[in-house]
Amino acid sequence: MSPWITSILLASLGLGTTTTFASSHWLLAWMGLEISTLAIIPLMAQQHHPRAVEAATKYFITQAAAAALLLFATTSNAWIMGEWQIQHLSHPLALTITVLALALKVGIAPLHFWLPEVLQGLDLKIGLILSTWQKLAPMILIFQLAPSMNPNLLIGMAITSTLVGGWGGLNQTQLRKIMAYSSIAHMGWMMAIIKFYPKLMVFNLAIYIIMTTAVFLTLDMLYSTKISTLSMMWSKTPVLMATTLLAMLSLGGLPPLTGFMPKWMILSELTKQDLPLTATVLALTALLSLFFYLRLCYATALTAGPSTSNNKTAWRAKSMNPNMPLSTMMTLSLFGLPMAPMAMSLLT
Repeated sequence: MSPWITSILLASLGLGTTTTFASSHWLLAWMGLEISTLAIIPLMAQQHHPRAVEAATKYFITQAAAAALLLFATTSNAWIMGEWQIQHLSHPLALTITVLALALKVGIAPLHFWLPEVLQGLDLKIGLILSTWQKLAPMILIFQLAPSMNPNLLIGMAITSTLVGGWGGLNQTQLRKIMAYSSIAHMGWMMAIIKFYPKLMVFNLAIYIIMTTAVFLTLDMLYSTKISTLSMMWSKTPVLMATTLLAMLSLGGLPPLTGFMPKWMILSELTKQDLPLTATVLALTALLSLFFYLRLCYATALTAGPSTSNNKTAWRAKSMNPNMPLSTMMTLSLFGLPMAPMAMSLLT
């Protein structure tokens, strides 16, 4: 693809998300979501591979269905209540359909079925955009709707997402599918807290984006798409192997790494809101996610020499020296826990 076309598409991605951020009218928000969707589809299919074209087609159909639901719900609310403002979505049925449409756009369970299959067919760089940037606009709309949402619906979606994200990643061997189920689980944690502490959801989303970016950039540098290819990391970049191991454990929420901070704060807030059962279920499902991260760590670090490996050494034509974005994101994803008191003071 021409660099000019790529630049236009990336600029359109930014324009669509910014339009949704800045809008207070549902039509403008819907327009921003559609601009982002139409901009990323050519990037998905640029490899002209059957899996990439299939992923782009599935993504387009899913996002079109979600956009149609969103437009139908908001138009119905304007017809019945006479309001187009985002924060004045007051009709209960329209509000529920809007939340489900946004959940379908993000990939929150039980509307998650498209995400693992789509992410599996994409290049790692485009998969990074889909897992991070494309979640910003729908999550901001959910953030604005949070005060009027039904808490039982949100808690149900949160528990379902964490269970699906934990169980779904257990028997996977493809790294992109594992990252997709990781995304589903993290979205569940955000949905659990968005009604009671919306600022903490935004903070959790920022931490998730940092950690996911570090892992995706590492996998892209190593040309790794399967667990079996990680076993040769020790012969390529031993230092990157160690930091990747810690970044995956940080995604799982293991202390004293950065990923423990938002989970700890969410569990603390849920306990304060008299939801100890929900907090217990979320903590137990975090163990499921941590288990398949430990599988990745085992394949990455614990299969190093002198043990034997039957995997072929992948040919590499580019340098394995970490670049500045990878180094920055990896540092933030590993050493952010000391900033917890400052983050809590900013959120209160």
